[in-house]
Amino acid sequence: MNRLFEPLATDAEYEQTAGSPPAPRADADLLDAYSEAVVAVVDAVGPSVVSIRTNVRAGRRSGAGAGSGVVIASDGYVLTNSHVVHGAHDLEVSLTDGRRFAATLTGDDPGTDLAVIRVDAPALPAARFGQSARLRVGQLVIAIGNPFGFESTVSAGVVSALGRSLRSTTGRLIDNIIQTDVALNPGNSGGPLVDSRGRVVGINSAVFAMAQGISFAVPIDTATWVVPQLLARGRVSRAYLGFGGQSRPFDRRLARALGLANTRAVEIVSVEPATPAAGAGLQTGDLVVAIADRPVETVDDVHRLLVAWPIGAPLTVVIVRGVDRRDVTLTPVETP
Repeated sequence: MNRLFEPLATDAEYEQTAGSPPAPRADADLLDAYSEAVVAVVDAVGPSVVSIRTNVRAGRRSGAGAGSGVVIASDGYVLTNSHVVHGAHDLEVSLTDGRRFAATLTGDDPGTDLAVIRVDAPALPAARFGQSARLRVGQLVIAIGNPFGFESTVSAGVVSALGRSLRSTTGRLIDNIIQTDVALNPGNSGGPLVDSRGRVVGINSAVFAMAQGISFAVPIDTATWVVPQLLARGRVSRAYLGFGGQSRPFDRRLARALGLANTRAVEIVSVEPATPAAGAGLQTGDLVVAIADRPVETVDDVHRLLVAWPIGAPLTVVIVRGVDRRDVTLTPVETP
């Protein structure tokens, strides 16, 4: 008998199959636990998620935008993405209970794609922060947004990767980006990424347009040092030296001769007048190989070091000019 095509089941056989026992209870329990975790998170965090509508006027051009945000303080402070509110002249926040409020920009940091806005509304439900450094690949995460007024739009998935870097609109790299397979839509930008205990571990920021199932979130550990600066002064203070550079290969023989481990260096291509770099005598063509005793090979390496360096605290920059190594002391100022 040809077994390539099996005959259809008889009515009796079908009834026996239809009456087969349900899946083992353990499988049902697992599904219930997963569902209960997501539902509990939405119940806890959903009321803290807001919809943000913006109007931008630039010369003769104008446009409207939308995104999400999460309440981080009960007196009306909302955390969102910089790209949602940057340059907006009019901001409106809608809560899940239907109330709408005009909002004002408190602080904006395009370098980390984070911003804080405020609404004049008392006793708002605020979300709790977790620790993104404690996330693990494969861990359950839930994205909650309020895109275009569709309240508490929920997507669930897992952490796909940690430690990614994402280029911000300023050209700086945002480090320790969280990659997930959570489905996101444009209106979800600025909404919270939450763990199974209802703690915000990231701010949903972008999707990879060339692929499905790749989304990115700014880690909440970044927000914990950005937000206080935005609340205090409306911006993030970063150390500034005053030179522009580009990465280029570094001659191996010269590196060995000078006792350096670099395979690349940052070539100075411009020096701004009246800056620490100009005052210290740095010149175009100099190769920066180390800052504060740490090797640098790319402009991003320089940015990472300066973000963590106190403004006004001297640091040593190691340069190679020609075939000579020089140690130069500079005192960074705040980025203009």
